[in-house]
Formats: sequence, structure tokens, C-alpha cells
Amino acid sequence: MKDPKNSNLGNKIIEALSLNNKEKLNYKQIASKVGIFDQKGRGVVQKIILDFLDAKILLTVGKGKYKLNPKYLTQETTGNNFVIGKIQINRSGTAFVVTERKDDDDIFIAEANLSNALHSDIVKVMVFPARQNRKPEGQVVEIIERSKKQLVGTIQINRGLAFFVPDTLAFRRDILIPGRLLNGAKSGEKVVIAIVDWEAGTRNPIGKVIHILGNPGDNEVEMNSILAEFDFPLKFPDNVLKECEKISLTIPEEEIKNRRDFRNITTFTIDPEDAKDFDDAISYEKLENGLHRVGVHIADVSYYVRNNTPIDNEAYLRGTSVYLVDRTIPMLPEILSNQLCSLRPNEDKLCYSAVFDLDDQAKVHHEWFGRTVINSDRRFNYDEAQTIIETGKGDYAETVLQIHELSQLLRKERFLNHAINFDTEEVRFKLDENSKPIGVYLKVQREANFLIEEMMLLANKKVAEKIGKRTAKNKEIKTFIYRIHDEPINDRVEQFKSFVSKLGFELHSGSRKQFTDSLNQMFEKAKDKNEYNLLGQLSIRMMARAIYSTENIGHYGLAFPFYTHFTSPIRRYPDLMVHRLLEAYLNNEPSVKQNEYDDYCKHCSLMEQKATEAERASVKYKQAEYLADKIGQVFEATVSGIAKWGVFAELKESKCEGLIPMKNFTDDFYYIDEDNYTLIGLHHGNNIRFGDTIKVKVMEVDLQRKSMTFGIC
Repeated sequence: MKDPKNSNLGNKIIEALSLNNKEKLNYKQIASKVGIFDQKGRGVVQKIILDFLDAKILLTVGKGKYKLNPKYLTQETTGNNFVIGKIQINRSGTAFVVTERKDDDDIFIAEANLSNALHSDIVKVMVFPARQNRKPEGQVVEIIERSKKQLVGTIQINRGLAFFVPDTLAFRRDILIPGRLLNGAKSGEKVVIAIVDWEAGTRNPIGKVIHILGNPGDNEVEMNSILAEFDFPLKFPDNVLKECEKISLTIPEEEIKNRRDFRNITTFTIDPEDAKDFDDAISYEKLENGLHRVGVHIADVSYYVRNNTPIDNEAYLRGTSVYLVDRTIPMLPEILSNQLCSLRPNEDKLCYSAVFDLDDQAKVHHEWFGRTVINSDRRFNYDEAQTIIETGKGDYAETVLQIHELSQLLRKERFLNHAINFDTEEVRFKLDENSKPIGVYLKVQREANFLIEEMMLLANKKVAEKIGKRTAKNKEIKTFIYRIHDEPINDRVEQFKSFVSKLGFELHSGSRKQFTDSLNQMFEKAKDKNEYNLLGQLSIRMMARAIYSTENIGHYGLAFPFYTHFTSPIRRYPDLMVHRLLEAYLNNEPSVKQNEYDDYCKHCSLMEQKATEAERASVKYKQAEYLADKIGQVFEATVSGIAKWGVFAELKESKCEGLIPMKNFTDDFYYIDEDNYTLIGLHHGNNIRFGDTIKVKVMEVDLQRKSMTFGIC
């Protein structure tokens, strides 16, 4: 193919798009930008656009809409003194710009050089001349793409002037709201606003109220605030709900005839007690040849949700279900997620299945993938399944125990292959009828959880291998969606090694085997220590983030060369795409366009990240709410961090984390030994180090900021 960059028209298109990089343009609009208005000329532009897409110079950002790839913009149009990247603003007001290129250092941006950039914006930065032994520094010169189209916060009206105070600490500017743009909002109310004007050089932008949420402190308002903050919709559009009404509630007999029938095979689900969407089931039968046939049956969402329909488009935009403390915001409307697709017991259900014949050592001798119909015999919650595993008694006990035995063998093999055993504690709340937290407990992973986990991992791994692994039968590797996890960056590993060595743990990073084995040994040694959960959290931060990609590099944490997400299409859009691709390729259909699916992967990874952040925000809010009526009470805590401005402490019972400001240490003059992560008392020799048990008093709780301040006892 001729390089499209070499044509004069191609260069003009690049130049036009670089000058209009905030806009999403179709081919006619692009043609007009370069002075072409006739049909023949537009056809030539279309051809160049297709070439650009293949070369990944252009990105698809909507149906028939395109933008210049920021990486390409960086390389070709900005020169050596400029870079494009995402800006990360910390609480102090300083910031760093992170580029997508692996070898680039983060660029430090002083608060005075931020211009009008907001947290997570894509920005163009002028890099200052390098100084010896200093990280690169720069200045924001252009906002390429805003990360947030809307902000959540509180209206404050004083002497006729209305300001919007954002909830997030990452946004450090008050926003002026003219009276005509208040839209009825009153002082003290929580609202959603959009920035409508922000002139260069001015400190405060102008905003308008687009949605009134209600009064702060109301649970419904606060949960909706979190959803709005992370750009998740509060309800389904009318056209989606109307489409749902047209879906038949009965399965055509003809459809059942076209599927492999598992309705007479022992089948069950295992899910949390409060689960409503059952998207996976397990079947089991002992074969005459002695092998164990295990079926992993996944809700066939693709049967009900057709590509490019209103339901499908809305699911893609959401990307994932969001699990807040007191509610689930589903990716699909309830009639699909909780009824038609949910694998409820004693109901015929359509599935997409992965079926494996395993020997007594859990080695796979035969595999099959395809559409099925099932009828689940029993719905277990995790506690019920765990009781069967521990006692050997209960419904379908023999079957549950056999699958449990196979799952344990799979788990053992995984760790022999040097998978990492991340096992952090998750906080759960007991809520009253008003969703106010009245108690806190920790979610514990037990054998019943591992049973389901290992079977799902097996299915995900084998589906990825089926499409992505080159074999004598599979010579053409087609475009597919993988769940990838890159190896950790060396600098982060060395920092983590240095940190844990101060706590008495030794990590070896000479090889992957040495590193993962020593990491797992560290977790095992720390299991009964205060810092166990904190070490788990820190080790996850050290790692690269798992994302979706068409470029397979394997999954580092799981130690799988091939891995995808196939098992949760009710709540994850990538799984739905994987079902469609698997079906197409099993029917020998041609490969889909990689660049198109690159964009899908990027979007789904972003929405997953936003969902995770929203879920964390809801936990932080409930933790703050839990402590709000406990001002003055004393709790045992574990030191979870030491910084110049104070000590972070995590309450042992509730896992609520708060800051003890330095000013609250009144018994001595303290200084920080940064090398050993220790606060040292100058006169009395009182030392406070990471992982220590201390007693703290709850001093202040800020529900709006989801923050807690402690005093030392």
C-alpha cells in the first residue's frame, strides 16, 4: 500500500485534523477542511481516510467520525519540544503529564504552568530544556481533549454571586455560575454542571447547571453524584426501554433444536447471596471413559442483544455494570440482566458454552465451544457451597465435591506456573432500610469462590487459545479481544523491593519465576501481620493495569500466554464482543478490522477504570458515613502511609483510612525518616512506622470530600 502520508492531500488532511483536534469529523467535514466539496474529491478523501485508519494515523471516535491519533500528532506535528499526554493533578496542585510511549519520563507541571488543564485531560505540553539530574518539566500550551464533560459539586450563593464548588480535590478552581445559568438551583444543593466558557489566563471558568441532584447527605443524591462524577448515566434512554418491550419472553422451539441440549445434565450456579444476575453455570457428568465433562455455561446475551441496536449501543457506551455499595447500575436493562439472560434455576436458558473433558489430574483432553440450552437444577450461594465442601453433605454434594477437587488441581497448576496470588480484603457494609451503614465486615475468599474462579479462568483461557494460538488447524490468527496484563515496570519493582525490605521481606527480581515466587512467599509470611492487606494493595499499584487489547502479550499476573473475558456478558461489554467474534470465527467468517476493535478495547478499558473509581468512591463515602456519628471515639488502627503532611492510618475493624495531620502529634517534635518509612520523635524516641498498630481518635469527617481526620492517642 502506498504510504498515505506521502501524498500532498494526505499531508493537508493531517494538518487540518491537527488544527481541529478537538472535533470529531466525518469524511465530508474533513474534505471541506481541505477545500474539497465535489463528490469525486470526497471519494479520494474517503480512500485516504481508510488508508489512515489501517495505518492507525486516524482513530474512529464514533460512527463515521474520526480524529487524529494523539501519538501521531506528537510525532509528526508538534516537534521535539512538545509532547501529547494525559495530565494527572495531585492534591498539592502540582501535576505530571504521562505519555503513551513506554520510554518517556513523566513530565512535571508546576501549578502556575497548568493553564486551564483539568485532571485526566489530554494536553499538549511544551517541554523545557533539560536540567541535570532533574526530571523533565513543562508547561501546558493546549487542551486537546477534556476528560470530563460535566462536574459534580455544590452551589454556594453569597451576596448574589453563585459559585460551584466541585466535590473532587483534583479540580482546584471554583466555577462562577451566572444567575441566568443556575436553572433554579439553590445554595447548598448538589448539582451537575458543564463548563461553558474559560478564557485563557482567567482563574475561574464559567459554568451552567444541567441537573439538580438534591441536598447533600441524602443517600440517593450522594450515590447519583458519584455516578454523575464518573460519567455514568442515571437511567436508560426511552428508545432502549421501548426496544426491550419488543423482546419475546419465550424461547422459540426452533432455536432450542439448533443448540446442544444440556437440560438433562446436572447443572447449578454459585453466586453471592444478594446476586440477581446469574451469568454463569456449571454442569458435570462422569463419562464412560473415566473423564469428567465440565460445562461452563455463560448467558447468551448476544442472542437477545443484536449488534448496533439501541440496547447494544447503550451497553457499549456504559461498557460495564457499576457496583456501588447499595446498588448495581446494570449495563443492560433489568428485563435482560435479571430475567431473560439470568440463569435462574428451573428455567430453560440460552447459553454460550465452553465444555471440557478432564482427567483426574484436571488435564483437558477435549474441548468444545458453542451455543447451548440449559436448565439449572439449583442456585447455591457461596456459603451453601462452602458448607458442602467442608462437610461433604448437601444438595448435589458429590458433584460439587468433584468439581471442587478439579478446581483445586487447576489452581495448584496455575501457581506452579508462577501466577501471583493477589488476595486483598474487600470491605462490605451492613445497611439499614435507609442505606445507612450500621456495620462493616470483610469479604473472605474461600474454596467455593475458588471453585467458580478456576472454572471461569479455564474457560477464558481456552477461548483465547482457540482463536489466538497458532496451530496446524489455526494458521490464520484473526483479530480478537484479549485481556492483557503487562509485566511491571522495573523502576516500580525496585521501589517496591526497597520498601518491603525495610519491613523485613525479601523480593528477588532476577527472573519472572524468582519475582513471582518471592512475591507469593512474602504474602504467605505476612498473612497474620498488620501490613498484609496494605502490602497487597501496594503490590497491585506496582503492577501494570490489566486492559483489553487486540495485541496479545499474555496475562502476567495469571501466568497465561492467552487470556480473554468470555464469562460475564451480562455485566461486561468486552465479553459480549468476544461471544460474537467466537461465533463468527467458528463459522469461518473473515477477520474483523483490527483498528476498529482497537478503539472498542480502549473505550471498554476506560469505562472499566471509571467503574472501579466510582465503586471506590462509594466505599469511601460509606466509610465516612459510618464514622460520622463516631466523632471522639477511639479505635485501633494500622499505619498505612507516612508523608510530610502526616500519617495515614487504617482502622482495623472497618478499614476506614484517615489522615493524622502533623499538627495533631503534640507529645513530641517528629521528623520523617523517608528511607525507612518511619516518623521519629526527637526528644522521647517514639517511633511510628508503616504497619504499626496505634490508637486513634476520630476528629473530623467530611462527607462531601469523603475524607476522615484522626488524632493520635
